[in-house]
Amino acid sequence: MDSAALSVGAVSSSFFCNSRNPKFSYVSSNPKPASPPIVRCSHSENPHLNSWYPLKPISRTAFSCSAVTSHHPNTSGSGNLTAATSARAKLQLLIQEFQSLTEPLDRVKRLLHYAELLRPLGDPLKSNDSRVPGCTAQVWLHVELDGDNKLRFLADSDSEITKGFCACLVWVLDGATPEEVLAVKTEDLAALSVVGLNRKAGGYSSSRANTWHNVLMSMQKRTKALVAEREGQPRGEPFPSLIVSAEGIEAKGSYAEAQARFLLPDELKIRELVNFLEEKKIGVVAHFYMDPEVQGVLTAAQKLWPHIHISDSLVMADSAVKMAKAGCNFITVLGVDFMSENVRAILDQAGFPEVGVYRMSDERIGCSLADAAASPAYMDYLAAAAASVSFPSLHVVYINTSLETKAYTHEVVPTITCTSSNVVQTILQAFSEIPDLNVWYGPDTYMGANIMELFRQMTAMTDEEIAGIHPKHNRNSLKSLIPRLHYFQVNLPLDEERWNMHFHHLFGHEVVGKINEMYCDAFLTAHFEVPGEMFSLAMEAKRRGMGVVGSTQNILDFIKERLQEALDRNVDDHLQFVLGTESGMVTSIVAAVRKLLGSVKSHDGAKMNSLGSLLKVCRSLPHDKENLSAYEAGLFSLQTPNGNLIADVGCEPILHMRHFQATKRLPEKLIQQILRTNS
Repeated sequence: MDSAALSVGAVSSSFFCNSRNPKFSYVSSNPKPASPPIVRCSHSENPHLNSWYPLKPISRTAFSCSAVTSHHPNTSGSGNLTAATSARAKLQLLIQEFQSLTEPLDRVKRLLHYAELLRPLGDPLKSNDSRVPGCTAQVWLHVELDGDNKLRFLADSDSEITKGFCACLVWVLDGATPEEVLAVKTEDLAALSVVGLNRKAGGYSSSRANTWHNVLMSMQKRTKALVAEREGQPRGEPFPSLIVSAEGIEAKGSYAEAQARFLLPDELKIRELVNFLEEKKIGVVAHFYMDPEVQGVLTAAQKLWPHIHISDSLVMADSAVKMAKAGCNFITVLGVDFMSENVRAILDQAGFPEVGVYRMSDERIGCSLADAAASPAYMDYLAAAAASVSFPSLHVVYINTSLETKAYTHEVVPTITCTSSNVVQTILQAFSEIPDLNVWYGPDTYMGANIMELFRQMTAMTDEEIAGIHPKHNRNSLKSLIPRLHYFQVNLPLDEERWNMHFHHLFGHEVVGKINEMYCDAFLTAHFEVPGEMFSLAMEAKRRGMGVVGSTQNILDFIKERLQEALDRNVDDHLQFVLGTESGMVTSIVAAVRKLLGSVKSHDGAKMNSLGSLLKVCRSLPHDKENLSAYEAGLFSLQTPNGNLIADVGCEPILHMRHFQATKRLPEKLIQQILRTNS
């Protein structure tokens, strides 16, 4: 991914709506608690007898938790809770109660019991605006700030277990001050989990744990909004957003409006392009990060010409080979120069040297990451790895580098290419196969720091959770490998440092603050290349099932999966996603969303490539190729310092990666290269 392109997009937010008619499902169960509860809840029509009661605008019977009876050794017998009891004290009592129930099934029974005591929310309050996002079941939450500056919460769910969660949180936080509500952390709820019924990732226990977190986050978000409204604080400026439904697209914000104009492109432009592609048998491979106009046209043209593919850099060359096999005579590449180089080299390796490959400019289309890897500082970094002959070394290089860089570095340290979607698995697999290995990652400093932070966070997971990520690792192996993982830490020149500060600002503390303030209950996505603050926020969301960290394709897949889950539930749903990546992703996301929503109107790097450039290349082929000589990605004839062809040596790290992708193991040839270099 082009880091320069990343700085342009900052953060964008997309809001997707599913407009199906709601169908509610209920879990009918009435088991009683297996032992006397610490929290004893009672019904009452008299609000003066309760620590909780509805505000006057809400006409319904109150659910109250008015007294505590405990046999837990830490509660010193029994005692009464009053309206003045702090939320923290209530939470501790609730934690003590759940900790006294050692069997997960007993905890579930307790939740079902409390669900019985939570009266249903009135239908007028069950609106889309009151929905809690991110929960497997439907959850509604109503919040008010009373005249005594105390929060009043009402909640309901179409799932009995989730309703039990809501009852507990309402009991803890109703009547609390804003400060008390905001002081509760999601980690405080860990002791309330019902883990154990299903250990599978994403299964019962994980989805139920997420419910605690997501309801709490919504409580806190709405608390902040009510406090700001009471104090007369201006509402923060929201991120640009697109609201996508089966009926159409609504843009909010000038930036979103500019992008939305290209989502339904001119039919004449689509037809003109498709005619050229069909007539001259031209395939198109394009990166997600491109001019929104050309991406909009290409997305629509895909329905009329099958040899158009928009993806991350990993798949572009593979798609080009498939197009060549299908009879395409030319491949046009919309991306930076290393992408067209890779397409050219892989086509040659696959036996298609006669297929022409064309870039979209007669000038250099650069990439800051590719430039960093070609710098003397990066070669010095690898020289240090090569000098360390006391242990084996592997260079894991990001795919966003030139073929020349891949060739040169492979002759210094055995090298395998990676992408943001497979880098974690590549590194973990390498450590598992080669004892005492040192891994040298580069050139993306942000991604290297984020990978290191990810591994540090994984050491706090259980061995079972770690095995779910990679079966050959546990907490001890992760602690052992961290000192042997190195990443390139560049000292930027002044101009690059200023740019880097601007880039960091766009994804730094101000953006993170706005997400915490206005989007804490949204799904959060982040590319591996974003700075640490945004990465940490996305990782926290990922832990509670509300986020993804990875490649552009990982982000797109995550959004599609969440939307499909909502469609499968067959209820009105609103899914909100914050995109912590380049805004060029929006076109592909909108197309995928509209396809899933079944829209009948759907037409299924930075400004690196334009529609005009693509049309110019298409018009000139095949008879006016001499005017495109500067556009063509030519065959590689240059040699490495060791006298080998760059095309041959530079392709080998890519082929190593493809072997790993297919087998989930390092190729034997690479292992021998590592061990031979170390001997």
